Amino acid sequence: MLPPDILKHVRQIHIRTSRLVRDVLGGEYHSAFKGRGMEFSEVREYAPGDEIRTIDWNVTARRGQPYVKQYVEERELTVMLLVDLSASGRFSSTVRLKAEVATELCAVLALSAVMNNDRVGLILFTDRVEKFVPPQKGKRHVLRIIRDVLYFQPRQQRTDIGSALEYLLRISRRRTVCFLVSDFLTPGYDQPLRLAYRRHDVIPVSVTDRREMCLPRVGFVTLRDLESGALMVLDTSSKAVREAYQQRRTAMVEQRRQLFQSIGIDEIEVFTDRPYMPSLVRFFRKRERRWH
Repeated sequence: MLPPDILKHVRQIHIRTSRLVRDVLGGEYHSAFKGRGMEFSEVREYAPGDEIRTIDWNVTARRGQPYVKQYVEERELTVMLLVDLSASGRFSSTVRLKAEVATELCAVLALSAVMNNDRVGLILFTDRVEKFVPPQKGKRHVLRIIRDVLYFQPRQQRTDIGSALEYLLRISRRRTVCFLVSDFLTPGYDQPLRLAYRRHDVIPVSVTDRREMCLPRVGFVTLRDLESGALMVLDTSSKAVREAYQQRRTAMVEQRRQLFQSIGIDEIEVFTDRPYMPSLVRFFRKRERRWH
């Protein structure tokens, strides 16, 4: 049994995100993702305009008049949430940590999946895979996913996105829709991402705090890297220091975007100081237009 305060927090997130999924996303999720293919449903009498290649010749011969096969989309998908739990997620310059935004995003995506009768699983990682929850359906399973993303205590502090993608490739042979939730403040995942994208529909979800992109002018400050623990003293009153910091951060973002673009991957960008639902809706509608 979960402690009452944890259970209350999990249910609050579930209620809030359920409302968002119902009122905002609606059918966006269903329209954005195709199933695994088409499966046979039934036969019916041929009607003018039907494709000749859909005629079921065996039934036609038995009944003495043409019948055609009907198919429906095999809709059920497997959705995997790969969630970065490294220490950089605990940064915040607003009212919410990056990790808290990531938790709500995961809740929305998990609820969208189960409401469409899809299975959803979870991989929590730092510089190694910390926990794997096999894909399942149902409301109780979504509550478990919310709890694990929210309260799981990772053993490590650093990030290795590549190792999480390699783990996905080992455990999931069938094609999945994979939401990779991270701040992407680490290099070295180019090749694993390319390999994963060949088999799975990988969708990076970048969670950013804008204060990480530029320094305020407040004089001397001591910065600590949350993952390595390293300390650095910077004179933020220096324009050159502020510009160098911003250029470095901007270069990291551009490099990430160019990588995704070169592979053909759609990225969802969210920020801690603004609602994330518009970004999700834009992504789902973009996917829907592509299918049509």
